[in-house]
Amino acid sequence: MSFLLPKLTSKKEVDEAIKSVAEKVLVLRFGKDDDPVCLQLDDILAKTSHDLSKMAAIYLVDVNKVPVYTQYFDISYIPSTVFFFNGQHMKVDYGSPDHTKFVGSFKTKQDFIDLIEVIYRGAMRGKLIVRSPIDQKNIPKYDLLYQGI
Repeated sequence: MSFLLPKLTSKKEVDEAIKSVAEKVLVLRFGKDDDPVCLQLDDILAKTSHDLSKMAAIYLVDVNKVPVYTQYFDISYIPSTVFFFNGQHMKVDYGSPDHTKFVGSFKTKQDFIDLIEVIYRGAMRGKLIVRSPIDQKNIPKYDLLYQGI
């Protein structure tokens, strides 16, 4: 389903998306088109993109084509999903140590829709971090890797 969503293939395109998407949540999925978990996530993103079109803009970013952002957001597991609102990086408290990105695929379409609604409402109130509405058992667990310490 990744062919249904727009792709950003350079740092310039990612920069432009971050600057130009206004009054909507910008969803950037970092991953690879041939990874099975990325394909599962892309399916959820594609199926919900129309329903969320008034609240969110969804783009796919290949980790190999935009290494600057892959390193900046410390993308060590794929897929990783990063959220912005009016050029501001939105953080989400998932109950894990990392609030900067969602790692893995969402279990259901409703989990993703609920998360976008919470980010959107929080951002409209000026918040930079919101609490995740997703049930803890539906959030993938992983260990943070600190490289070069």
